[in-house]
Amino acid sequence: MNKDKNKESEKQKDEEIINEPELDVETEGAVQEESEGAEDAEDENQEEEATEITPEQRCEQLEAELEKEKKEYLFLMADFDNYRKRTLQEKQDLIKNGGQKVLEGILPVVDDIERAIDAIAQGGDLDSLKEGVDLIHSKLLSFLKSNNVEPIESTGELFDTDFHEAVTTFPAPDEDQKGKVIDTVLKGYKLNDKVLRHAKVVVGQ
Repeated sequence: MNKDKNKESEKQKDEEIINEPELDVETEGAVQEESEGAEDAEDENQEEEATEITPEQRCEQLEAELEKEKKEYLFLMADFDNYRKRTLQEKQDLIKNGGQKVLEGILPVVDDIERAIDAIAQGGDLDSLKEGVDLIHSKLLSFLKSNNVEPIESTGELFDTDFHEAVTTFPAPDEDQKGKVIDTVLKGYKLNDKVLRHAKVVVGQ
């Protein structure tokens, strides 16, 4: 009798094991994903908390950046001040010694003039003296031209107030010379198309 009861009990256990529902694979995967997502979110929150700086730390960073910008500004101002002083000194030197090259070029002409004066004092030959003066004059004109200084054309040209200064007028010998320069009292010069001295002229009327 007991044996029959034991057999029936074992049979019921076997049926419960057989009839026990299997775990859904998809449900298991979803549960696992939810678990992993929760872990990732927790890790991100921990990282954000770790990288987040306090107001005091942010204030220190801003003060350091401000100090750096202040130093760079001071260096820049010092460089600009040195540049300003240097350019001012160069300008003063240029104004003071700007004509040095021109003066050095004139000195040989002065030497020639002094030699001509000595020759005149010693009673030299007039023809030789005249030739020497002509050479000095030619040399001086050549020097002026090398420095872009050229005489202004005047006699026979139309009167032009940009280049000529009328000292007087004179009746023109013929109609063609009216309004033209018939004589040059003092020659004018220009430097690179800029008038250094106006030519003083007599204008036909």
